[in-house]
Amino acid sequence: MGRFFVQRLAVAVLVAITVSVIGFALLRVSGDLAADLAGEDASPAEIAEIAALYGLDRPLHEQYLSWAANALGGDLGQSLFTNEPVMDLILERVGVTILLSLYSLVLALAIAIPLGVLAAIRANTSIDRAALGVAVFGQAIPNFWFGLILIYLFGVLLRWLPISGSSSFAHFILPTVALGTAVMPALMRLTRTGMLEVLEADFIRTARAKGLRPGAVFFKHALRNAILPVVSLSAVSLGFLLGGSVIVETVFALNGIGLLAYESILRSDFPVVQSILVFVSLAYIVLTLASDLINARLDPRIRLG
Repeated sequence: MGRFFVQRLAVAVLVAITVSVIGFALLRVSGDLAADLAGEDASPAEIAEIAALYGLDRPLHEQYLSWAANALGGDLGQSLFTNEPVMDLILERVGVTILLSLYSLVLALAIAIPLGVLAAIRANTSIDRAALGVAVFGQAIPNFWFGLILIYLFGVLLRWLPISGSSSFAHFILPTVALGTAVMPALMRLTRTGMLEVLEADFIRTARAKGLRPGAVFFKHALRNAILPVVSLSAVSLGFLLGGSVIVETVFALNGIGLLAYESILRSDFPVVQSILVFVSLAYIVLTLASDLINARLDPRIRLG
């Protein structure tokens, strides 16, 4: 297990470095940051002065190495728009995004696991097809469009729930539904597939032959074994939710890092965008590593392969 952990950790570090390099390069070559900061009416001399002030006139690799060295020391730079430390801006808002992601994952699991179990128990019936239809709906519908529909129905038409802000639990309900539907289909299909495989296993036939009640067979024996891959997928799904909250936070005006990323992109606030990109990437990498370790712990064949 120790060797497997070291191997996966090395891969995770390489992926993190690669993501930071590619993200840094893409953001820098996407436009002339110095010209954007100087303004439309700035002269070439003023643009050159801005570039020298922020080190934008140096070679790209030198800029990256300087940024990476500072980032490893906990200094992510300052916002070019508010002049505040980027680390403070992220820490101030990351709690909202984490809460939204956790709520969304809990909702997705609460829908996916019962639907997956029911679909497997009633395989190839109208119930199974209806459950798969719910999964297809969740996968096909765009988050921003579904969010707007929820706002209109429950915020404008019925006036049951708030449609913006993050000051109370009620503010998270609609964005949680909009974001949770994005990861629910994969969890539901994996639960269904796992249950179908387990229900054909010999130990399930033995449990039925002993006269155990259907509820005990399905939930005590079958689900316990079928749920293991869902646990590891949940870790990956949480990483996806952290990175996929940008659109939902923007639609519902949730003051998280997703909305901060959107605002920073509009302002060409490079240090903030770069730091959020690295933060989300690292979160996804760490959660993926955790998923690999969970799988290896549950199935020794993985770490021996």
